[in-house]
Amino acid sequence: MAKNQGMGTLSRILAAAAMSSFIMTGQASAEPVKLGVLTDMAGPFADLSGKGSVEAARLAIEDFGGEVLGEKIELVFADHQQKPEIGLNVARKWLEQEHVDVILDVPNSGIALAVSNLVKQLNKIAIYASAATDRLTEDSCNGHGLHWTFDTYSQTHGAARAMIEKGFNKWFLLVADYAYGHSMEQAMRDAVTANGGKIVGSVRHPLATLDFSSYLLQAQGTGANIIGLASGGDATVNAIKQGREFGLDKMGIRLTSLLTFITDVHSVGLDAMQGVQFVVPFYWDMDDQTRAFSKRFEERVGKKPGEAQAGVYSGALHYLKAVKAAGTKDTEKVLAKMQELPVEDVFSRHGKLLANGRMVHDMFLVSVKKPSESKYPWDYYQIVSTIPADKAFRPLSESACPLTKKK
Repeated sequence: MAKNQGMGTLSRILAAAAMSSFIMTGQASAEPVKLGVLTDMAGPFADLSGKGSVEAARLAIEDFGGEVLGEKIELVFADHQQKPEIGLNVARKWLEQEHVDVILDVPNSGIALAVSNLVKQLNKIAIYASAATDRLTEDSCNGHGLHWTFDTYSQTHGAARAMIEKGFNKWFLLVADYAYGHSMEQAMRDAVTANGGKIVGSVRHPLATLDFSSYLLQAQGTGANIIGLASGGDATVNAIKQGREFGLDKMGIRLTSLLTFITDVHSVGLDAMQGVQFVVPFYWDMDDQTRAFSKRFEERVGKKPGEAQAGVYSGALHYLKAVKAAGTKDTEKVLAKMQELPVEDVFSRHGKLLANGRMVHDMFLVSVKKPSESKYPWDYYQIVSTIPADKAFRPLSESACPLTKKK
């Protein structure tokens, strides 16, 4: 009897130990999902990304419910200071030491390309809302770097077609001397030629350039009737302002920005920007859904959201939906779910993530309003037309990404 009691006691001890081990193992494996916003907090892209991108990610987490897989969702952010070594070091520390699962935003195409290599190496995910170079989903594609908002292809082909149809067929390209600018320059050369126009000259400038006078004089001397600005951020703003001061419009020379953000229009003003047309992926005043989101965003940031910030929101929200649907944060399973699920939110309607990492969605050709046409703050755009997703982005059949050949 004593022996049986001893065996019973031993069994209960072993069972309790096994249960304790199970609970501890379960606790250890239940790590929170962690999002990292790698952005520009004080440099040339701070206005179009920066604090606004951080708040956009925070709004996505809140709208999702604040937790997934039974754990609170965590958010970290950092300033890459427009320095590739700093951006890459932050990303590596996040992924290797701080258990960040997905990196968001990354304004600066050179830094984005470096981060893309890293997330592939460490089997993580990056979702780019501010980087523009289409190399991310073309020759440098890897399936882990997801391009969410716009790219050089989407920004150039629509703009070139619209301007050449209006008779602006002699192009001078003013290009920022880094990955985005180089990619945009090549895309514009292809787009202008394909639509019957001609490139009469081009020049590259440092990213932090403030004085564009010599470049604008050089453009004037080529006989160009349109100057395409492939810069972004403060460089675009400064070039447009100085172009107006030079009186280029009175000489019949049009300035067009190949990547224009609503914050640029806000900074330059409608007097200078009126009538300029370009392509955007998002406008805060499109419908009731975008207006409701933008009101909440403005209450936190003090201004309406730009397209990149709305893209951060969308990318973060879709990632979290995929984690929930997959029931795990295993990278490969989450990526599969991200491709399977439609991207449906305030930024994208019926969007789809393709095999090369490009998320395709509708784009919009807009025209900047005259001051007399603007009825309330941030009422800047007239939507001229909608460019369907399959027309706005490079088709997979033309993609150089090896991953598309498997589909």
